[in-house]
Amino acid sequence: MKHKISLLFISFYLSKSTASSSINLVFIGVLIAVKASTESVDKPSVDIAGLGDEALRKLTETADTRTFEAQVDRMMKLIINSLYKNKEIFLRELISNASDALDKIRILSLSKPDILKSNTDLHIFIKADKDNKQLIIRDSGIGMTKSDLIKNLGTIAKSGTSDFLQKFQSAKSEQETSDLIGQFGVGFYSAFLVADKITVISKHNDDDQYIWESDSSKFSINKDPRGNTLQRGTEIILHLKDEAEEYLSDTTLKDIARKYSQFISFPIYLWEHEKKMVDIDEEEPKAESSSDAEKKEEDSVEEEKEDKEKEKKKVEKTIWDWKQVNLKKPIWKRPPSEVTTTEYDQFFAMITPFTFEKPLAHTHFKAEGDINFNSIMYIPEMVYGDVFAAEETRSKAHVKLYVRRVFITDEIQDLIPRYLGFIRGVVDSEDLPLNVSRETLQQNKLLRLIKKKLIRKILELIQKMDKETFDKFYSKYAINLKVGVMEDRSNTARISKLLRFKSSKAQGEKEFVTLKQYVDRMKKDQKKIFYTTAPNLKEALAAPFVERAIKMGYEVILMIDSMDEYMMTALTEFEGHSFQNLGKAGVEFLETDEAKAAFENLKTEFNSLTEWLEKEALKDKISKAQVSNLLADSPCALVATEHGWSGHMERMMLSNSYKNSDDSTFSYQRNLKRILDINPRHPLIKELRALVVQDSTDEKAKELANLLFDTATLRSGFLIHDTVEFAKRIETVMRKNLGISEDAIADEDPLLSEVPDAIKESENDKAEETESDSEKKESSEKKSESSEKKPESSEKKKEASEKKEPPKKKETSEEKKKDEL
Repeated sequence: MKHKISLLFISFYLSKSTASSSINLVFIGVLIAVKASTESVDKPSVDIAGLGDEALRKLTETADTRTFEAQVDRMMKLIINSLYKNKEIFLRELISNASDALDKIRILSLSKPDILKSNTDLHIFIKADKDNKQLIIRDSGIGMTKSDLIKNLGTIAKSGTSDFLQKFQSAKSEQETSDLIGQFGVGFYSAFLVADKITVISKHNDDDQYIWESDSSKFSINKDPRGNTLQRGTEIILHLKDEAEEYLSDTTLKDIARKYSQFISFPIYLWEHEKKMVDIDEEEPKAESSSDAEKKEEDSVEEEKEDKEKEKKKVEKTIWDWKQVNLKKPIWKRPPSEVTTTEYDQFFAMITPFTFEKPLAHTHFKAEGDINFNSIMYIPEMVYGDVFAAEETRSKAHVKLYVRRVFITDEIQDLIPRYLGFIRGVVDSEDLPLNVSRETLQQNKLLRLIKKKLIRKILELIQKMDKETFDKFYSKYAINLKVGVMEDRSNTARISKLLRFKSSKAQGEKEFVTLKQYVDRMKKDQKKIFYTTAPNLKEALAAPFVERAIKMGYEVILMIDSMDEYMMTALTEFEGHSFQNLGKAGVEFLETDEAKAAFENLKTEFNSLTEWLEKEALKDKISKAQVSNLLADSPCALVATEHGWSGHMERMMLSNSYKNSDDSTFSYQRNLKRILDINPRHPLIKELRALVVQDSTDEKAKELANLLFDTATLRSGFLIHDTVEFAKRIETVMRKNLGISEDAIADEDPLLSEVPDAIKESENDKAEETESDSEKKESSEKKSESSEKKPESSEKKKEASEKKEPPKKKETSEEKKKDEL
């Protein structure tokens, strides 16, 4: 049997979880000199530098070989076959484990400084051995005893660092403290994604150095005959599979380490190469004759120096050395008062590639309570992406999630709501539990807590912006806030305070009103917030139903953004005041008792007209006609029912009709009848009433009523259903104004008399298609008879044509067709 074997040490630490009190072992490798393996039939399964063949054979024979517990065996198969999304995270897991092991020894050293005397350096080393297809990882962490190796590499972790920290503080004896050294998390087994064999060498301060080795089906453990070469810590040697040779590249390893472990607290060193141009001495020339030497003695000192310089030349050389890959320090762990603006900007550029502008604003905070985490959130000045992008196209949330400074993912969509998708930043939790793959969080409850606090902090950041910064923000992200009102009901009140609108008292280019400002200057006893929607400011101010409100001194919010209509379906009140769309039924103004009485009299006076409009003239077009106190200058207006679409909403929905054609709500709203409000003070309405009182069957009155309805429809923002009839009514009005008879028709077009027979026959054919079946049959017979005579008539027409036309004129294409017939 052929074997290629190397060894690795493992140190372990407690990794954090939330569910139980058991402790999670973690490990990472530190580089150790490893003897290159050779191939031989009788080669022992363990190959350690410094041991002869006989010693190795005895070591193998005396090794304690065991099988994994059933749960561990099942877990490893699950991991290897399907658990992880990408294989590269094995390195993230091992580095994370190493960092935890170093954390544990550091914490223990706070009360027992002597614990570090065997090795005061706390670091991680990574080296690839291409010749032997091995990846070696070493740390100088807490290490493991023989008992730890047996227990911890054969069981599954159930708790982590948070429990370790709590129990360490309450430990009453050295034995209790030692027992806190936890078990490995399943992250260790992810190494089998790329390795078919793993060797672990570990040294704990309380035990000798031991060797653990596994091929994923069983494991063996034995005392290291070389002695305590590690001093303290763990070394892991991965015997890589053929398909995993890419992880022998120092460039690949550096990229992965920086991607996931950039902000690990302890230095990570990688054995990597660098190509440099170096000076080398040229070969010395052959010995010269004495005569030649005498001649050269005459050269100047300066020329001798130049000759010496020419003796050296530059060549490219590969230099291997240990280089630290995690030079960046996590600024989110520092107090905000100690971080400069430049550092914040530099960090923003680092987490937002291909971005050259500075962020618009940022917030740096530490959350404490149900869950503890540090975070920095940025609002970019440039807009990225689309808030309405389909869920499947938003692959990343742009907020990077770290656990103990280990990068986990930036693809958790639930960490930041869609409307805040423009946010960039980091979240680093010290105690957030992870599932087996570190790809998803173990408990959604904790994720929801983080999300809740992030939203609050971001909204606070926006609220505290100065005017200039906020104006820039709102010009870019107003639509996001309005989507937030609809989608984040728990924060609707907070978001609504950030909204800005035009109003009848804020019409200037840079003038806006907040809802808070509107409420503060409402009229005494005014209970509702009045608003209207329109595609632009001009149409909003020209809407008939805002006329009297503005003249009475009410401020009307003018919502001219397309999102406003949708948003108002969710925004129903602000600080106890409900919203009232003036384009819908139910509007009431504050009136004196005298004004109310006068209005009731007008309703009675015009009752005959409203009934006639509702039941006769416009019975198929309106649901109701009523005398209104909304109007001042316009004769009438069309308003929606309380739950119906406004004119602006109808137009927007129709623009997306290809999406809504099968929607029952769309069909219902499209065919819903509206309410016709009439102005009893307007001369047109007065005259129409007089006509109806005189003769309710008067066609002139009906025509006027329909024309008033059409104009009210347009001015109220709705679309006219029957545009042909509307055009005819407008033409009739113009004829009457110009004294033109309704029977007068357009002059005959002389060009139409010259239309060839072939075209006329084609038009006749089209007309015949509308006849009944019997008529079509009869027409077909007549057509058949006429076609037999057609050649003769065609010839006569041709002769007549030739007499009339000059002899040199070319035949037209139509005449050629006739000849052919």
